[in-house]
Amino acid sequence: MASRPVIALDATYSVDTALSGVGVYSREIMWGLAEAHPEAKFAWCYRPHKLLRSLADRFPSNASRRLLRYARPPKASLFHALNQRVETEGGARLTPIVTTFHDLFVMTGDYSTPEFRKRFSDQAMRAAERSDLIIAVSAFTAEQVKALLHPDVPVMVVHHGVYTPAAPPPGDADRENIILHVGAIQKRKNLVRLIQAFEALSNPEWRLVLAGSPKGFGAEEVLEHVKASPAAARIDVTGYVEARDLEALYRKARIFAFPSLDEGFGIPVIEAMAAGVPVVTSETSALKEVAGEAAILVEPTRTDSIVEALRALVAAPGLRNQLREAGYKRAKEFPWSKAVSGTWDCYKQVMRP
Repeated sequence: MASRPVIALDATYSVDTALSGVGVYSREIMWGLAEAHPEAKFAWCYRPHKLLRSLADRFPSNASRRLLRYARPPKASLFHALNQRVETEGGARLTPIVTTFHDLFVMTGDYSTPEFRKRFSDQAMRAAERSDLIIAVSAFTAEQVKALLHPDVPVMVVHHGVYTPAAPPPGDADRENIILHVGAIQKRKNLVRLIQAFEALSNPEWRLVLAGSPKGFGAEEVLEHVKASPAAARIDVTGYVEARDLEALYRKARIFAFPSLDEGFGIPVIEAMAAGVPVVTSETSALKEVAGEAAILVEPTRTDSIVEALRALVAAPGLRNQLREAGYKRAKEFPWSKAVSGTWDCYKQVMRP
């Protein structure tokens, strides 16, 4: 009888107190693989500062906990680095390595400090060099990986996922006059232009809700703009929002605005679609790939383009309903089960018995 494969994964990001998109991805892939492949064993590996936090999680019967050592990947049929970080020694190794790349915006724009950019770039290059296969979460990210890192290994696209409710989400009549944005307050999210576009609406019955951590790169400029805005009384900066409260926000909002300057995927866009919120997002980076024809696409560096899209949706309940239905249908094309099966297909290309 053939031995059961042992899949080791870097589970470090799955136990953050305030889960980022990478944290959500890590948990969905980890638990999804364990459920879909009971014939395999899974070693969930944590860096030392996260190992104790993982004790709160109840593991599937075919998963176990390990300490992730920096010098070498764990002994296994395969090691999956879930966040473009592979801290292993170079040279020959016994364990094949698969690495997921989520984005490379730090290397392509002024969205971080120079020190962080260098550290990130070195880490990304090292991960590409030490991988046997790279998973990119979008075709856009795959092209960036090939152009910037020149990996000598296959690069496969496996999109992120989302859960769509079994019952259709609330219709327009059951929602509030809220324009919602979800994501950390940072320069890359293009929030100053979004705030300026909101100010230009001149519709006092509408509110803008910015849901996300206020500690991103460039957040100070955004928060100062909110404070000085003539519409400040109608702009809410919530801070990080727990999953249950975020779901409630999605169900209340009439419009979702996400004019980001650079995204490797853009999970909030597909989450909003799954929740039945009509979406305005950028025609650049991976966002057009994710949104397809189910959103209004804008030129994110042009405030007037954002204004035009918001005005169209504010004025037309029929258009909102049309996009709500299109977005809900679009979200169903991105189930997490598809991401899990695509990941396993990648494993089969490099896994050793």
